[in-house]
Formats: sequence, C-alpha cells, structure tokens
Amino acid sequence: MDNKSIKKLEADLWEAADLLRQGSKLTSQQYCMPVLGLLFLRYAYSRFKKVEEEILKDRPVRNGRVMPVEASDFAEKSALYLPKEAQYSYLVNLPEDIKAANIVAENGQQMNSLGEVVNHAMELVEAQSEQLAGVLPKEYTNFADDLLAELLRIFNNNALDDVGGDVIGRIYEYFLSKFAPAVASDDGVFFTPKSLVKMIVNILEPTSGVLADIACGSGGMFVQSGDFVNSKGMSANKAMTFYGQEKVEYNAQLCLMNMAVHGLTGVIKSGNEANTFYNDAHNLVGCCDYVMANPPFNVDKVKAEAAQNAGRLPFGLPGVNKANEIGNANYLWISYFYAYLNETGRAGFVMASSATDSQGKDKDIREQLVKTGHVDVMISVGNNFFYTKSLPCSLWFFDKGKAEALKDKVLFIDARNYFTVVDRTLNEWSDWQLKNMNAIVWLYRGEIDKYQQLIEEYHSVLGEGDFEEILHAQEDHIKELRSEAKAAADSAAKKDKKRIQAEFDEKIAEQEEQLTIAKEAVWLYSKFGDGEYQDVPGLCKIAYTTEENKPEEDGTISIEEKGWSLTPGAYVGVAPIEDDGVDFHERMGEIHNELLKLQDESNRLMDTISQNMKEMGI
Repeated sequence: MDNKSIKKLEADLWEAADLLRQGSKLTSQQYCMPVLGLLFLRYAYSRFKKVEEEILKDRPVRNGRVMPVEASDFAEKSALYLPKEAQYSYLVNLPEDIKAANIVAENGQQMNSLGEVVNHAMELVEAQSEQLAGVLPKEYTNFADDLLAELLRIFNNNALDDVGGDVIGRIYEYFLSKFAPAVASDDGVFFTPKSLVKMIVNILEPTSGVLADIACGSGGMFVQSGDFVNSKGMSANKAMTFYGQEKVEYNAQLCLMNMAVHGLTGVIKSGNEANTFYNDAHNLVGCCDYVMANPPFNVDKVKAEAAQNAGRLPFGLPGVNKANEIGNANYLWISYFYAYLNETGRAGFVMASSATDSQGKDKDIREQLVKTGHVDVMISVGNNFFYTKSLPCSLWFFDKGKAEALKDKVLFIDARNYFTVVDRTLNEWSDWQLKNMNAIVWLYRGEIDKYQQLIEEYHSVLGEGDFEEILHAQEDHIKELRSEAKAAADSAAKKDKKRIQAEFDEKIAEQEEQLTIAKEAVWLYSKFGDGEYQDVPGLCKIAYTTEENKPEEDGTISIEEKGWSLTPGAYVGVAPIEDDGVDFHERMGEIHNELLKLQDESNRLMDTISQNMKEMGI
C-alpha cells in the first residue's frame, strides 16, 4: 500500500470513529484507550493469521487430519497466539443478541453484552503475554452494543492486513496524534509529535544496545528507533533493549500497546516507582548506549533531599529554595540524561527553550557540561510543534563518543523559521526537511558520503540537472496545467465540469508535491553544494567550547565568552536580507503618490455622499 493510500485510510478510519464518538455520550478520555485497544486487537489478529498460515504450510498430518496449531508454535515465531474468542473475525461476526447466543466464559459465567465479550477477549490476549498483563483496556461495557459493533466493523478493513508494511502501526500513531489534543495528561503530553521524535532518532542513529526513555509517554522514541534499526536491515528486537519509565500509568499502557502493535518488546515501569525524580527504576546509570526523551518542562516543587538521595547528578543539584525544593527541574532531567550514558553513549531530548540560557545553579551545571566536550548539537525549534502547547523548544544532543576533531566544538542550528505549516496551530518538519537538517549534522561530523547520498536521492526523485532549473521548470508546468484545467472546464458540458476539474486537481497536487521537493533540494544545495560544511548566517554555526580551545586565528566567539549559553540564536546570527532589486527611495515616492490619489478619491466620494444626502433632505 502506497503512502497516499495509507493517508486516505487513516483519515477515513478516524472520521468514521470520531463520528461515532460524537454520537455517543463518551468523552475523548473514555473513548481513546478502548479505540486504540481495538486497533491493537485488529493488529494482533492480522499477525496471528499471517503466522498461522506459515505454521500450517509444514504442519504434520495424523490420521488424515492436520495437527491443530498451539500457543507454543506462535511463541517460537515471536507472535501472540489468539484463542478463538479473542480473534477479530469471531468478535465482528457475533449475533446482535449476545444474551440469546449463550456465550460463556471459562469460569462458566454467561456474557450478556458485546462489551463483556470484548473485555473477555482482552483478558484472553493478556494471558498470552507477560508484557501485556494488566495493560489492555477492559471498559467496553461503557459502550452501547450497537456503537461497539460499528467500531468493530470500521476496523474490519482488509487494508489493515498489510502487517509487513506496518499499516496498523501507522494508523495507531495517527489515532494517538488525533487524540493527543483532547487527552493530554495532567502530568504532561503523552504524545511527542513525530517530526521531533524522528529528528532525535535520525541524529542519534541507533544501531544496537540499550535505549532508555525515562519519560516515555506513549513510546514514540522506541517505535521510531525500532523503525530506524529495521530500515537498516536489522531486527530491532534482537539489536536493541528498550527500557522505559513513565509515572502516569495511563500513558504507560499506551506505550506498551504501541510497542506491541509495532512488534517491539521492552521493560516499562510505571506509577510511583517510575517517578524519575526519586527513582532509578532500571538501575541504568552509565549503562545506556542511547537516551531519548521528551520530559515535562519546568516542573516545580521537587523535593531536593529525595532527589539528592536518588543520585544521577554528576554536576550537582540545581538551585534549591527555602522550602528545600527545586523550583525548576529542567536541569535534573538534563543531568539524568547525561548520567545514564555509557562511555560512548549518545543522548537526544526535547527541552524548554529557557534552559539553554537559564542562570544561577543552572548556569554552573551548564558550564560543567560544556567543559566535558560531550555537548554535540543544539537545535532551536519554532512555535506550534506540540499539539497542546504553542511555546518554542530546543533539541539537545550529547555524544560521549565524539570524534577527537569535534571534542571542543558544538554545532548550533536555529530552525525556528524552517518548518511546514500543517494548520493554524500546528507546524512540523516534512520528511525532506528532516533529511536536510540531518545533512547539516552529517557535514559537521565529516560524513560527506551520507550528504552525497541525499543529493543523489533528490536527483532520483526530481531527475538529473540543476536544481534551480528543475524548480523553475516545475513552476512553469504547474501554471500550464492550471491554464489547461480552466480551458477544459470552461469548454466541458455542465455534467462533466466537476469530474474534469477533479482530474486536473489531482495532477496539479502531484506536481506541487514535486515542486515542494525541488524547493527543499535548492534550499540544501544552495548552502552546501556538493558537500562542504560552512557556517550559514541565521541557520548554523560551529562554535568552540572555551577560549583555550579556540585557535588564535579564529575570530568567532566561544561558548565561554557567551557566558556558557547554549542558545543557537546567540551564535548563528541573522540571515542577510536578500536584495529584491527595488530602489527604496523610488518605491517610497510611488507609495506616497498612491496614497495622495487614494486620499483625493476618498474626498470626492465623501462630497458625493454629502450631496446625495442633501438632495434626500437628510
């Protein structure tokens, strides 16, 4: 299934499911987990059928009968075995009158509603997996039987059987993102937007080892890391070990389901033992190859003594107030992420923008951190990247295994003006924008081959030739298509106009997508050509950590000179304003004359109105 088809399927399924919610008395909070639970069940069934087919290919025959499949057969293939009563086909084909069907659970209790039957199915699935024990939703008796039956039918879509393409995984994430604005937890957003997660994963480039997310929410960091590893031809479950902490149990349940839908296993701890300020739930200090997280920003009232006793503070405690509380926990998180890394570990995390330049004890910690030489990349992100917050943020990256040539350097990127507008309140990075940002990091690291592969990828999509020329040709082609569309619609019979316009709209949309890609190719190539890093005013700058490390002939300001600030804007400067070829004084004269003409016209109009009113006797 291609990307366009998946996007349409996502939108269609969401629209159908959301219409049902609007027609019920359920809140988004009540609706979210059960709907995602049904998606999980649909995934489990698709995978079950696929594995069952593989098992039956070589199944022994006894007395003329094929031996039935068993739970152990599925365990060998890392798949969930589903008893008949937990299979999606069984649930979707149940009769309308559940009570009359006389359906009985293992304990002999008769089930009288579809909600009870689905709850029972979830219990049967949990019995097959230690990781899912107590995780799946069992609130289906809150749903009217007709509503639940309709939901089951919506997800009984053959397109969802494409397990290899992970269509259900995509749709699960899409539903998570749609629920996110309405179901944000009191303790922070459970869903980190995909483009931020992708940026972190792409820059860290996980390949194998231990990955920890100690504020894991719904598990986006694990899922994207799994996708990254799998895309390199490896098995994420074999190459990686995932550990998560999530204080909010609701979010941890979403995480475990999300991982299961993507075929991943991990150890996720939740509740009080997973309150990261006071507990190191997995004892991973110094053990992690990768740390990724989007922690809650600016948390206050953290008990200083308890936090001190919990350790993981290589640079000491942040500032403590008279109540013996830490008034802002941002530097607790930053310290934890650093403390969990092993001697070559990498960390990437989202953080409040204010943390790059905060003062007091925060500044002392930041100075120590910079002097380690392990701060690698800092990226400023613009407004509206989150579903429930409009504030800007920063992405921080540490690398304890930095190349020696980079040990005393930090790459700063100011991406506040680089994004794609999704709607009035939401921005994101497109896949090509993510690649372009990644390309700047590759060049900083000296990985020119990766940059050149991206340029080749642009050519494979756009064709050979100069990117600027391709861009202008694409713009001309779209203009021609629009003219053709107008001419064809004008000359068509009334009954055909709508169809013809729709056909041209589709062609134009495809060409506009190509135009967008061409613009991104020009954006990248105009700055770095065939692959040579250079500082770009307003976008990126490599700075030295201290005055001592900065070469004498280098005229740039070091991080030390900037008071240990890690704010990209303090280093990259401002992009030069392009000359549009218009003479300022000449244009101001033209505008002045235009204003005088408008004023004269306004006076004449007022005179006419006054005269008309006199004639009317007003």
